[in-house]
Amino acid sequence: MGFFDFVKGIGKKNTASPVEQKPAVQSTSEPAVQNEPSAQEVANKLLGLLQGLDLGIKQLVVEYNATTDLATLKGEAPSQAAKEKAVLAVGNVDHVARVDDQLTVATPEPESKFYTVKSGDNLSKIAKEVYGDANKYQQIFEANKPLLKDPNEIFPGQVLRIP
Repeated sequence: MGFFDFVKGIGKKNTASPVEQKPAVQSTSEPAVQNEPSAQEVANKLLGLLQGLDLGIKQLVVEYNATTDLATLKGEAPSQAAKEKAVLAVGNVDHVARVDDQLTVATPEPESKFYTVKSGDNLSKIAKEVYGDANKYQQIFEANKPLLKDPNEIFPGQVLRIP
């Protein structure tokens, strides 16, 4: 899949708590920036988020570059759907503007299409636009589980899988 661009700053706040984290060491040469997590903290939270989704990705590694807001994903996904869900889960988080997808897939399949949610969108409206049938919204919802918990909770700028 390569690189994916996302809208930074509008994604869900990443509150996943992976492994217990040690308090950050403050440098005396730089002033502390309040409310801005370190690159390692963001990477750890993204890793915790993906582990919590239980997508079955083996040897998962998440790296984050705070200068470029780039998250890099490495490992082996069991399916194309799991790979795409991992990329979207990370990209739809605050602080991430771009995802470098270096995940491999155990069984390669064709890639899904993607849709960026606009203001005023809902899954029925998207289904009508994509499939010509608003009642197929459930197909989009199912393709984005566990990223979506409720078909009514999407936000502008969010990127969804369209099977």
